[in-house]
Amino acid sequence: MRLLWSAAVIAAAVSSASAFAPVSNGAALTRSGVAMSAVATADVKAKQDASIEKLKAKDASSAALSKDDLNVVFEDEHIVVVSKPSGVLTVPGKDESNPSLNQAVFDRFGSESGRMDKMVVHRLGMDTSGLVVFARTNAALRGMNSLFRTRKVTRKYEALVCGHVAQDSGSVDLPLMRDYEYPPYMRVSTDEHQRALIALNQEEVGKKILESPKESQTEYVVVSREDMDGNDVSRLTLTSISGRTHQLNVHCAAIGHPIVGDTVYGYGGEAAANGGLDESALPEDKASAELQQAIASASAGKPMCVHAKSISFRHPVTKEDL
Repeated sequence: MRLLWSAAVIAAAVSSASAFAPVSNGAALTRSGVAMSAVATADVKAKQDASIEKLKAKDASSAALSKDDLNVVFEDEHIVVVSKPSGVLTVPGKDESNPSLNQAVFDRFGSESGRMDKMVVHRLGMDTSGLVVFARTNAALRGMNSLFRTRKVTRKYEALVCGHVAQDSGSVDLPLMRDYEYPPYMRVSTDEHQRALIALNQEEVGKKILESPKESQTEYVVVSREDMDGNDVSRLTLTSISGRTHQLNVHCAAIGHPIVGDTVYGYGGEAAANGGLDESALPEDKASAELQQAIASASAGKPMCVHAKSISFRHPVTKEDL
């Protein structure tokens, strides 16, 4: 049986109550509460600045990777596919001195444009390992951008999550937004949190935090239900349909099964707990706080357990199915 978690039921609020109602097997799971007042720009900006400094420090800790260290899975004159280790940035970010996979790929293969940034067509988070595609030619860059934009790229991940997921397969359809309470991280979007953005000054907090909610879909299949140091975990195959920022992390947390080793969206993480949802909105099979804490302790200092295992698409130039 498949489980559908959907925010197709984020209804318009008719009073001060929140209208968020995920659906599980046809039954509405309601989340009630008082509507939130608009938040202060200065408060959000202060939180943003503090978080950005932490993220800069983390980016600077990216592991060095040389062109000879690359694990090349596929290459031709137009594209190259490499397997990124955990702990390495895909791109250097604003500080170009940060070690990155992009720099190592450029050093080894170069690009028609002569620019490393013109090779990037998608990214993996620093803590996520797995397959990344880079474009070597301008034609490949245009073609890959079109494939991602039109969702003609299939990406599958393997993840270890907290607790035993009850349903063998399912989908999560919950829109995402930037979290003004924990910027610059993501959360499940709700009407009340959107209304709270009304008073924010775009010039102060930036455009991203004021963007409309992004529809986001993840499909999952349970590969196995396992035991890790005496704690229940599930191994899942996750398919990212929409490819939003931190989508898999937020969606797993929002169904009560955060990814093992996720220090941002998991137990005691830097982002909102449960993907931003109230505990009462989570399914019955959710991993308990006690279980999540035990797993967090057991996995402390280890890489996050999510790997981009496969990626398939039609070659942007040769049109071969890869």
